[in-house]
Amino acid sequence: MGYLEIGLIVFGIFVLLILASCVKIVPQAHAYVVERLGGYQSTWDVGIHIKMPIIDRIAKRVLLKEQVVDFPPQPVITKDNVTMKIDTVVFFAITDPKLFAYGVENPLLAIENLTATTLRNIIGDLELDETLTSREIINTKMRVTLDVATDPWGIKVTRVELKNIIPPAAIQDAMEKQMKAERERRESILIAEGEKRSAILVAEGKKESAILDAEGEKKAAILRAEAKKEATIREAEGQAEAILVVQKANADGIRFLNESDPQSAVIQLKSLEAFAKAADGKATKIIIPSEIQGLAGMVKSLTEIGKEE
Repeated sequence: MGYLEIGLIVFGIFVLLILASCVKIVPQAHAYVVERLGGYQSTWDVGIHIKMPIIDRIAKRVLLKEQVVDFPPQPVITKDNVTMKIDTVVFFAITDPKLFAYGVENPLLAIENLTATTLRNIIGDLELDETLTSREIINTKMRVTLDVATDPWGIKVTRVELKNIIPPAAIQDAMEKQMKAERERRESILIAEGEKRSAILVAEGKKESAILDAEGEKKAAILRAEAKKEATIREAEGQAEAILVVQKANADGIRFLNESDPQSAVIQLKSLEAFAKAADGKATKIIIPSEIQGLAGMVKSLTEIGKEE
């Protein structure tokens, strides 16, 4: 094999390498900024592309994903002259690869400096307490300001977060003491409320117990009165029934005497029994007048007259 053939083979390999280098594949979420003879030519999107050898070159490979940059703490001064350090986190995405490639030198450094100055301007209008309690407001103001400032660079700021707010050591000690005092105050309030609630519950319990006792006593008194009333009624009814029975017995006895034609001796005996009942078994002297005999005789006469008729 001569030198000519070797030269042709080397030349062929060189041509193949040049052709292979001219074929480029842009991956997903990327964009290539292409220059021709030092000037901007075009922006390649996702897919396969062929560039002119020697005269074309890829000037910038741009990542289109959303990116996160964590900047170191920056010293800021509040409205009430308190110096603190705040570190921020910026979320951004590249929307125009051409502006990103030619808009500003070192875009990340530019965003960091812009973030620091914007943060100082916003915090300078707030006092310490407002700074600690207004994170969402500060985040929104910074995002709007940075988004407007970075738009000519082909960058869109999607979100800004204050990661840490570090006040001076003396302020931290004062804040810790204040929080401790606040916790103790809340604890005292909770204890007092608990004791108050406990006292209320005890009083309500005693009140309900007294009410129940009174109601029980009332019901017991009512039941006793009703029982006494019922007993009195039953006793009265018994006495009435007893009187009725006695009267009926007396009436039956009189009727029997009238129907059985009693003798004078029987009548006299009954009279004596009546006087004995009047005495009621007591040591009482009863003087029977002599007219009783005449009365008995008259009763006998009347009885005989009744028979004759």
